[in-house]
Amino acid sequence: MLLFAAQKIKPSMSESSIAEHALIERFLESLQELPGARAETQVREAAAAGPSQVGAEIHLNIAGKPVILWVEVKKTAYPRDVRQVLWQFQSRHQAPSSHAQPLLVAESLSPGAKALLKSERIGYYDSGGSLFLPIPGAYVYIDRPPSKTLERSVRSLFSGRRAQVLHALLIDHQDWFGVTQVAERAQVAPSTVSDVLGELERFDWLESRGQGPAKERHLREPAALLDAWAGQLARSSDQAVRRYYVPGLKSDALLQRLGEVFNAHQVSYAVSFEAAAQRYAPFLSGISQVRTRLLPSTGADAAMAELDARVVAEGANLVVIAAKSAGELLFRQQVGGVWLASPVQVYLDLLQGEGRAKEMAEHLRRERIGF
Repeated sequence: MLLFAAQKIKPSMSESSIAEHALIERFLESLQELPGARAETQVREAAAAGPSQVGAEIHLNIAGKPVILWVEVKKTAYPRDVRQVLWQFQSRHQAPSSHAQPLLVAESLSPGAKALLKSERIGYYDSGGSLFLPIPGAYVYIDRPPSKTLERSVRSLFSGRRAQVLHALLIDHQDWFGVTQVAERAQVAPSTVSDVLGELERFDWLESRGQGPAKERHLREPAALLDAWAGQLARSSDQAVRRYYVPGLKSDALLQRLGEVFNAHQVSYAVSFEAAAQRYAPFLSGISQVRTRLLPSTGADAAMAELDARVVAEGANLVVIAAKSAGELLFRQQVGGVWLASPVQVYLDLLQGEGRAKEMAEHLRRERIGF
């Protein structure tokens, strides 16, 4: 049986404090489900004002061994927040003990925050039911999906105009940059750039220097950002495509002809997937299909007619993805008279492909992207 004594909620307590007390109680209920666990706790106010307003000291007995859990509470935690919590643990608990275990309780924890806490052997719990408790004589690890609130927040970071900002940062990942500079490259408002940079700082992927209007940042972890983007795309729905058959042309000749006709009709497009990857970093002996993003226009319709492209359900050698805005064609490169999507975009597209597309993606990343 699990025993705990929680401080009664005072009428004067803020809504955030009430929510954090409730979160600690849910954590205690999760402890109760562990076999052979007994615990007592006293909720206390944190020593100093700040993001963590409520803490708890939990006396836990599990597997016949006593341990004290020093608990800090946050609503949401990213790697940057975890580093702050580590400092708080060090400053508030000056007397280390083999029977004491720091632990972070949060409404939601990002995957990076969980990984950092595990590497530092700091326990954690989130409202989704994830639990990590490395204590003498016991090792508890329960991994559950992130909360829907966190998922929505992360998903919005990798879509629309925010994705254009990420694209700009990855393309010029070696540069130091200001907000206005990135806004011009990504073709978005400076406020959008500021929002995205704030999110990336929470993931601890940026470095900064200077202050005020002269402040500059540098993407310190481009590989982590690209991995996170790829992981998010793996959970997204398939794009709507239209399949065509262009008679009389194999893929290489089709690609060249497509470039000539599209350029003549001033069509905005960017070839991606295998056809683009093969031009950037040859990998396959041959490809059977050309896939391209295309911004719909009367010129595009005329170009498709000139190609004699016929809509088909099977046997397509040309696949068109309708671009919703010019932002989807940012950072394209002209190679051999054909506009190709950026290597970053081609990599992300290939990860959603079939057959040997994923192998080709890794080859492209190694040979052309470089991180």
